[in-house]
Amino acid sequence: MKKKGIWLVAVALFALTVYAGISVLNEVNVNAPATALTEQGWRANFSSAVHADAIEKGHIYLTDSEGNKVKASIELRSNGKTIEISQLPVGQYKLHIKESAIKNSFFKTLDRKALTFTVQEEIQTVSDAEELRAYFDQLLALQQSYERDGIFTDKGSFTEESADSSSGESGNGGDYSTTNKQVEGVDEADLVKTDGSFIYSISENRVIITDIRNPDELAVADELDFGKDMYPQQLFLNDGVLIVIGSKYSIMPMDDMSREYMPHMGLTTAHLYDIKNPESPKLLREFGTEGNLNGARLSDNVLYFVTNVYPDFWMMEQQKDVELRPHTYDSKSGGTLTPMTYTSLSILPGTMEGSYSIISTIDLTDPAQNDISTKGFLGGSEQLYMSKNHLYLTAAAYIPTANGNDSDGQADIAIWMPQTANTEIFKFELKGTSVRFVASNEVAGSLLNQFSMDEHNGYFRIATTEGFAWNLNEPSKNHLFILDAGMKQIGAVEDLAKGERIYSARFVGDKAYMVTFKETDPLFVIDVAAPSSPKVLGELKIPGFSNYLHPLDENHLIGFGSDTKLEPVKNGEPRVVTGGMKISLFDITDFSNPKEKDNEIIGGPGTYSQLQYDHKALFIHPDKNLYGFPLSMYRETDGKYVEFEGEGAMIYTITPDGITETANLMEPSDMQYEDWMKSVQRILYSGDNLYTVANSEVKSYNLESFELKDTLSY
Repeated sequence: MKKKGIWLVAVALFALTVYAGISVLNEVNVNAPATALTEQGWRANFSSAVHADAIEKGHIYLTDSEGNKVKASIELRSNGKTIEISQLPVGQYKLHIKESAIKNSFFKTLDRKALTFTVQEEIQTVSDAEELRAYFDQLLALQQSYERDGIFTDKGSFTEESADSSSGESGNGGDYSTTNKQVEGVDEADLVKTDGSFIYSISENRVIITDIRNPDELAVADELDFGKDMYPQQLFLNDGVLIVIGSKYSIMPMDDMSREYMPHMGLTTAHLYDIKNPESPKLLREFGTEGNLNGARLSDNVLYFVTNVYPDFWMMEQQKDVELRPHTYDSKSGGTLTPMTYTSLSILPGTMEGSYSIISTIDLTDPAQNDISTKGFLGGSEQLYMSKNHLYLTAAAYIPTANGNDSDGQADIAIWMPQTANTEIFKFELKGTSVRFVASNEVAGSLLNQFSMDEHNGYFRIATTEGFAWNLNEPSKNHLFILDAGMKQIGAVEDLAKGERIYSARFVGDKAYMVTFKETDPLFVIDVAAPSSPKVLGELKIPGFSNYLHPLDENHLIGFGSDTKLEPVKNGEPRVVTGGMKISLFDITDFSNPKEKDNEIIGGPGTYSQLQYDHKALFIHPDKNLYGFPLSMYRETDGKYVEFEGEGAMIYTITPDGITETANLMEPSDMQYEDWMKSVQRILYSGDNLYTVANSEVKSYNLESFELKDTLSY
């Protein structure tokens, strides 16, 4: 009987383990940075919940480099999975974690029972190859522990698909269109630019220069053909200089391999052309950095662009001398690809991302001769926001999710769940071509895009969504945080619209506007005039959602998005069905009672505009109150199938009184889908004429009658 009893206990334990879906060897993962700054503090994110009294009981404690216990401010954040330590002087430290500190530790073991980190006064440049390799050794070990525990680490796979919620201010440099940008005085790169006499546009691997001085007879002034070497992505115009930013591949410089088998690297390049005579542009200079383009800005004659580089550090397991530094080149100095110097590289605090943010700057007053400044920051970047004086980059600070845990940290049936993420924000000071890291901080949740961020009167504001809208056990929630000049959080509005996520955000002076969505479109009006105590003033719920917000005036806001309706489901909850594109005019005169004063619904299900994911697609003529956008029109047939109708552009007059259709520049089609080469990419005006620009053609119209004047195909 005794043996039978033991056997029954063993079976019960085995059954419990199988039911829980986890192994007794399943690990609790910890994501923690190797460095921290004295002012910002240090934090570690756990994949399982930590006991609330673990710090008080001494199950989590800190020692210095001599092994002596250190008295410090150690706190457990409200999410129950993040340990934060502050008020530490410069030095090396080790955080010790006993397994008893972790909830449900009977079933799990810690992947690391001690975390070593360094506190610095300010970020330091990398001293040599050994220090850089040590960073990637630690990162490699961390990623291997995630993979061993079955935790997926591909960040891109966890991002909820969403449209760009950007809203911007359209500067007007003369009697012609300029790019719809977020910050006045900070230009943004775009597919199309104009100086009022010529249009510069990207068409596949070419840049077409169109002469529009005679709108009745459009002509190609010249074209820049980059062949197979470079694919142009974005353009700038600056005082007689055309900047073409694009991507290309180059053979990696490796001495020990034959050229035939050398691997290739991706580069972001900048070609600078003298266009004082647009019919004969002259190449002044070409330079580039390794990596993919994150974003580019131009302010006060200085070009800034940021690339992201993910070095092949996983090759360190098979190869000793792996080059972990990003490469750059400059035609002024021979155009040879060379790795950046160690002293131009720094490790950002608060993150263990294995990618670089490369920030390159050049003064365009003498583009052929001025030096290029290039700095690399280990820590990665996803979103970019730039004001006149500061550049902000963000990176995901992942909270690893352990299989077999529900929201309270207890054992449950094992399910695969993606990692949740906070957002690490890095602030840089800009003085001409000089870029200096200032401070960083981490906030809960992830942000949608650049328009989830804003700087005003020295304060930084950011809107985030924490969690996933489809997670019923732990519904998503939305926040707005305000940080001071030193990136310390001083105010917040938290836990808005649970179970929904942010579809758009817009900051206008002392007000913030946030649109969330699940079944209806709540527009929140938030007062941020007092940074330490922001508060929600009003809320409006209407069908549909806005995924692009644009200020009309101080009392009105325009929302561009989609209409929706609830469709009944037999024996189930109604499902949300997206309809046509929707324009909403919001009256926010009474902040506590926002209203939808007017709306316009265009087409049926499937109808969309680039404007819904790219704010630069918005056409604005401020003097005539005209707003336009490219459009692909679909309609719903009797059998509830979606059928393509046509494509082109729509122009509306929008004033505080309402929305009026002004011009329909759509062309019907008998094709099943859009014609990519003829789809309108941008709309612009010059003088009394309007132009639509596609990949293979430019059309001119009279700006009063909107009659077609000419079509130029190329």
